[in-house]
Amino acid sequence: MDHNLRLRQVQAAIAERRLHAFLVSYLPNIRYLCGFTGSAGVLVITARDKVLLTDGRYTEQAKQEVKGAKVKIVKKAALAAAAEWLKKHASLRRVGFESAHMTVAERAQLAKLIGRSASLVAAPPIVEPLRMIKDAEEIASIRAACQLGVQLFSKLTGKLRPGISESAVAGELEFAARQAGVDQMAFPTIIAAGERSALPHGRASSAPIPAEGFVVCDFGVILAGYCSDMTRTVYVGRPQSDARSAYEAVREAQQAALNAVKPGGTAAEVDHAARKLLYNRKLGEFFTHSTGHGLGLEIHEAPKIAAAQKEVLRPGMVITIEPGVYLPGKWGVRIEDTVVVTETGCEILTACPKDLLTL
Repeated sequence: MDHNLRLRQVQAAIAERRLHAFLVSYLPNIRYLCGFTGSAGVLVITARDKVLLTDGRYTEQAKQEVKGAKVKIVKKAALAAAAEWLKKHASLRRVGFESAHMTVAERAQLAKLIGRSASLVAAPPIVEPLRMIKDAEEIASIRAACQLGVQLFSKLTGKLRPGISESAVAGELEFAARQAGVDQMAFPTIIAAGERSALPHGRASSAPIPAEGFVVCDFGVILAGYCSDMTRTVYVGRPQSDARSAYEAVREAQQAALNAVKPGGTAAEVDHAARKLLYNRKLGEFFTHSTGHGLGLEIHEAPKIAAAQKEVLRPGMVITIEPGVYLPGKWGVRIEDTVVVTETGCEILTACPKDLLTL
């Protein structure tokens, strides 16, 4: 990964905004720009300097990980150390900070520490637009995480049976993931069965898998820092015609959205493709969330795939496509894939059968 290029892109962006310095305090953005994976640090970027300030816990780690920036080990909080560094460079009068990620209290502390030596400027997202377009190495990492997720799903279905608790199924999945070498799960595993499948974010609970009903299985792993995300919905028992019809509607809606993923199209157009089909099947009112989201170093990144989102899709974007329908007190269905936008459409990274699986 070309950290030097990423840092130069930020330097160009802050020059366009007439900023003399830019403080990167959001840890995923720090990792993206210079490779540092520690839990405390601030990256200061100016036209000439790129300095990561962190504490003694990370002396060796920073030495091994950081690319393109100088490491400065400090004995105080990184934000305070960054303010001190800025005060020593009197020419840096306009200092941008990540307004989307800094708390009011942190901003007040920074202003107090800097005093009148510089003015603080709430900067718009600068790193996030860069992160939307993944390079070849990032896509390879996400592909590997997705392929592992597909392998784990086949193990998960072998554990699903009436009477076992949702949390036990999730635990088996997560244990297998750890054995396979993942960094960690990308988010709390969702295993939602029976009536609980109607909860879009029904995290695994102590509830037993019923003898009859849908089971929504939504999970992701982090491998080499990058996330995967996929959802498959299976049925325990024999589905009635209305359940089969709903499942097929969701599958067709997902395919319609996948067909709409192409360079030059917009996020809203992808969302509309899925939503239109479900409304035509009289299920649109039960599709209660957006169609998808970007992912990478984080499970939720830009762009958002939703109505009114004007972001134009470009090759290298990695997004999820995950329409669903949820009938309260009855059941829910969701099908989700992670895809990468290509020059001609998209490539599905979570290649796994989507025919209704009955157990």
